[in-house]
Amino acid sequence: MTDPNLVGGGGVDAAELSRIDDSAVAAKKPRSLWSDAWRQLRRKPAFVISAVIIVIIVVIAIAPGLFSHRDAGFTDLTKANEGPSGDAWFGYDNLGYDVYARTIYGARASLLVGVFATILTVLFGSLVGIVAGYYGRLIDSLLSRLGDIFAGLPFVLGAIVILTTFNAPGSNPGAVTIITQVVCSIAVLTWPVAMRIMRSATLVAKQLDYVKAARALGASTPRIVFRHLLPNTLAPVLVYGTIALGAAIGAEATLAYLGIGVRPPVVSWGVMVSDSRDYFRADPHMLLFPGAFVTITVLAFVMLGDGIRDALDPKSR
Repeated sequence: MTDPNLVGGGGVDAAELSRIDDSAVAAKKPRSLWSDAWRQLRRKPAFVISAVIIVIIVVIAIAPGLFSHRDAGFTDLTKANEGPSGDAWFGYDNLGYDVYARTIYGARASLLVGVFATILTVLFGSLVGIVAGYYGRLIDSLLSRLGDIFAGLPFVLGAIVILTTFNAPGSNPGAVTIITQVVCSIAVLTWPVAMRIMRSATLVAKQLDYVKAARALGASTPRIVFRHLLPNTLAPVLVYGTIALGAAIGAEATLAYLGIGVRPPVVSWGVMVSDSRDYFRADPHMLLFPGAFVTITVLAFVMLGDGIRDALDPKSR
């Protein structure tokens, strides 16, 4: 009850009492893991800088026309191999393409490969990991050994085998087919990491009291997995997914440089790096600018993942 003598008298008015009561209730309300993590992340300059860089890259990929008045196919052979200038900020390549325009438009393909490869990796790896961790015993052993087989494959060698198998000599696949093949090859060779992380988290979570109580009350397996286990095992996998996204963008550039990944007619940072390998000494601008975009983007995702990992880890607080 509020003392009427305080309201309207020489004490505290009703509005101020209401604010005090609201602040007291808010102070007593427990914060969730994600809200507490967000409060910490907002104070970290590295997280803020990496998030800003990622947002800019995403906007470039979505609307490249806002950043370049030329399209990726613009070419002027009379200016081939010219260096950076006011006309072309990043110069021209050996075929007269505007390096800046191609770098801007190449962000879309590189980001698409990274995003879809990471989504496939995390989804498939998490599904296998949560099944292995929940059932244990024979199923766990079989799925874990399957993951070990794929984890033991060298990434570059495995990608060469997969991509050359699906691309016979003389074949000319379209842009969608090329990107799909690269995405699938990256996901096939990297999913065991997500599987191991989810399996470890599931082995810990299924021993907790709320899971045992749900099982004792007769909850079905899908309900236990999706209602109780999955929400409490997502954090480490999401952290890995953030870092893996940057790694997938780097993998796209690596495979394109080797001539087995994304290739024309698709324009990507990896394709630009591959096209510049024979001209780097004479015309370094052809490699430096797309290479810088790859490096900065990968570094931004790694910094973002490190920040999220530290914020979600109670031992680091």
